[in-house]
Amino acid sequence: MSAGKILVVDDDPQIRRVVRVILAGEGYEVVDARSGDAALLKFREFLPDLVLLDLNMPGMNGLETCRALRETSDVPIIFLTVRREEEQKVEALDAGADDYVTKPFGKRELVARIRAALRRSPSFAITGPNTFVSGDLEIDFEARKIRSGKNAVRLTPKEFDLLRYLVSHAGKPVPHRELLQAVWGPDYGDQSDYLRVFITHLRKKIEPHPAKPQYILTEPWIGYRFAGPE
Repeated sequence: MSAGKILVVDDDPQIRRVVRVILAGEGYEVVDARSGDAALLKFREFLPDLVLLDLNMPGMNGLETCRALRETSDVPIIFLTVRREEEQKVEALDAGADDYVTKPFGKRELVARIRAALRRSPSFAITGPNTFVSGDLEIDFEARKIRSGKNAVRLTPKEFDLLRYLVSHAGKPVPHRELLQAVWGPDYGDQSDYLRVFITHLRKKIEPHPAKPQYILTEPWIGYRFAGPE
């Protein structure tokens, strides 16, 4: 039985070959593409469970490819990049990625990141009801459906898991490290840039006025707090 289907997108044939061998050895079914345009075609044919996407490619680059995928899909996306600057990593997350791996990478790191991205059900225990209603915000956790006012809200898996954890602890400050480890896994904890980007995305999607949030509140030097129901 396949552990999942993964689309590998990289213009370097050696990278594609190495990643294919690593993932096949872990039980994944792998298809690769050498460009963003080819990736979009293979994505529709292969319907992968996850996409590994090179940031720097000729023609349609990784950021453009990621944004195109996000127009129609919430599939987990992990960037493969040689860039180490925080600005470029944040740009990748802001394009809609769930994570990134810096080249050169080891087998254990790559597989761990993939497993973390594919975790659809967080390991944390959820307390309280399966629905949350406050003002114009309605969340059905079981159906994974959200409405803000009259609009249906579409979240990526990690955005949904982050929101779910915050709501399950409504009214209480949740530290940065706790959020990262609950949503991304125990190997995370110091990636504050992840939270900044994902919290910004969530606020834009569920807050009536993102610049003055009423649901996802910042707790300075601690983390974030989700305001309880009115």
